[in-house]
Parts: sequence; C-alpha cells; structure tokens
Amino acid sequence: MLALPILRRVEPDKLILAATLGLSLGYAGLFAVTFMSHIWILDPHGHPVVTDFAAFWTAGRQALNGTPAAAYDFHREHAAEIATIGHPFARTLGWSYPPVFLFVAAMLASLPYTAAFLIWVTTTLAAYASVTAAIAGRSLAFLAACAAPWALMALIPGQNGFLTAALVGAALLFLEKRPALAGIFLGLLSYKPQFGILFPLVLAFAGYWRTFAWAGASALFLNVLAGSVFGFETWAAFFHALSGTAQSHLVLSGIGWNKLQSVYGLLRSVGASSNIAWVAQALFSASTAAALVAYWRGNAPFALKAAALACAIPLVTPYVFVYDLPVLAIACAFLFKHRSFDRTEFWLLAATAPCVFAFLWVPIPSALFASLALAAVVVKRALSEGIAVPQFFRTMPQYFPR
Repeated sequence: MLALPILRRVEPDKLILAATLGLSLGYAGLFAVTFMSHIWILDPHGHPVVTDFAAFWTAGRQALNGTPAAAYDFHREHAAEIATIGHPFARTLGWSYPPVFLFVAAMLASLPYTAAFLIWVTTTLAAYASVTAAIAGRSLAFLAACAAPWALMALIPGQNGFLTAALVGAALLFLEKRPALAGIFLGLLSYKPQFGILFPLVLAFAGYWRTFAWAGASALFLNVLAGSVFGFETWAAFFHALSGTAQSHLVLSGIGWNKLQSVYGLLRSVGASSNIAWVAQALFSASTAAALVAYWRGNAPFALKAAALACAIPLVTPYVFVYDLPVLAIACAFLFKHRSFDRTEFWLLAATAPCVFAFLWVPIPSALFASLALAAVVVKRALSEGIAVPQFFRTMPQYFPR
C-alpha cells in the first residue's frame, strides 16, 4: 500500500523504462542460462537442439553444396537435418520458403551453427527493434520491442518473425517520403508472401503507385535472380513443397491446431470441419481487407492507417504462428506515434502477454486474441476520430487514386 503513492509520483517514462529494461535483461539472462545449461541452441552433447533454425541452416547447406532443390524434398531435407542435428528425430522441420530466402539461408550456413544462430537472432532482433523505435520516435521503444512477449517466442526457435516485422515496418516508415525505398523493402518481403498480400491492395486503391511499381519490380528481380543462381527448378520444387506443407499443416493438423494463430486455426481447434473453417477465414479476411482498403482511402492520419495495416497482416492469413507476431510491435509503434495510449488501450495491450503464452498450455490458438486485442485498439482510435464503420464501405466505389 505504501508503494502506491510512490509509484504515482514516478514519471510514466521512468516506469516504462524500468519495466522494459527489467524484462529485456530478464530475457537475456534466461537465454544465457538456457544456453549454458544446453537447453537452447546446443544440447549437452554439443549437437544442435531441434528447432526451426536447423531447417534454415540445413537448407542453406544444401544450397552451398550445389543441391538447393533438395531442400524442398521432404525426405532429403529431413535426412540432411538429421546430419545437422547429429541424431534421428521425429519432428517435422520442412522448408517451404521461396527460393529468394535461400540467399539468407546460404549466408547463415557459411558460418558454424552456433555463430549463425546467434548472429541471425541478434541482427534481426536489432533491426526489428530499431525500426520500431524509428517509427515511434522514441529510443525507449527499442527496449519495449525487445521486452514484448512475442519477442521471446521468436527468439526461442530462431525464427524469422523479426525480419518480417522489420521489413513491414521499414516499408510503412518510408512509404510517404521515400516510396522507392519502401517498394524495395516490400520486394524483400516476398520471401514470406502471405504477409504481403494486403500491400498491393492498399497501395493500388490508396494511390501509392510508385511504391507499387518498385515493389513489383524489386520482387520480380530478386526472385528471378534466385532462380538464376539456384536454378529455376527450385521454383517447381518450392510449389510442390508448399502443397505438401499446406496439406500437413492446414488439413491434417501435422503440428497441432493451437499453433495456427488464425481464425482458421481457432475453428479447427474447437472441432469445426476444414470447409467451415476455410469459409470463415475467407469471409473474415475479405471483410478485413475491404475495410482496410476503404480506410486507407479516407482522411485518417497516416499513423493510424499504418497501424491498421500492420495489425491486419497476421489476421488475414490462416498460416500464422506465434513467432510471426513481432509485426504487432510495428502496429503499437504507429499507434504511439498517433498519440499516447489511454487506460483502456493500455489494458488491451497488457492482455496480449497472457494471450501470446497461453497456447502452450491450452488447446486453442490463444495468440490470435493478442492480434484481436490490438485490432480493438485500432478500431477504438478510428471511431474516436469520427470515422464510422459504415463510412468505410461508402468509399469502396472510388477505385481510382486521388
């Protein structure tokens, strides 16, 4: 009780600094302990722990050995992953990224495994946190991004959520003043196409044609370059692997429905059929995209438009995992740029933390509700700006750029 009057006299920035610094140091300590205890990166025998990063490094090794298409063959990739790990394992670690991501994988595989893992997670974490801080206009946002719950979930497996968030954030950061640079960042995002599907709609309907052109040109150049370097047969292998991954993860629940943090995953986790879940996801995604496009054609502040887009990205795809959610930090940064969070918004943000972690213990994709909580903040801001939901759709006939 005596602490409450003291806390009220402390400046909010100092409280946030203390909290984010404490969490960031706590994460650093946790990973140091788990690494030294041979729980993270390497096991007690010095072999890589079975995590998603092993698939990245192994695919890169295949590319360096002159057999990049082998990374898309499940049996050959799994055999190579067993060689990387040093012992047989049953978990499925597939590789179903477009060939352009083999450039990154090959660079990582040119390094020893531990060094590659640490360099990958630290550089992508730094890029994501730096972009978040640049958007928010506050250096404190760097620590806040590192302390966010989804940061922990991306660090553990060595996944690419930080890179995705950094590219989305950089594209939105430069969209108004440096459209060509924004387009190049979107071209780089083609390595994870399900996270870029909203951008062509928004750019076209809102009239950002220079960025649209640069995005298309850079994506085409990078992917043709990947085909030239790794062989165009890798594209056929990619589409074949993508079909197998969709069958395993979206039809047969090869990984567990609670890991798919989407409307589709939620409905499948509660027993809905594939057809019902697909229809629901399609309707939800289409209505979200329509509202977003109309909102971007309106006169809302750019920061709110960018926050809405960043928040919608993980909601419109059925194939999203908890490690993909660092993109929500980009939405938070734009919301903060618009104005400070009020009490209701603060509690909605606080609710994202238990949502992000709960799926580990409950049989539903709880992290979906973290995305929805942040979407509620965006909608609340939009309504407070005097933008009524029906007005979104009255702008839809205005298809051509202003």
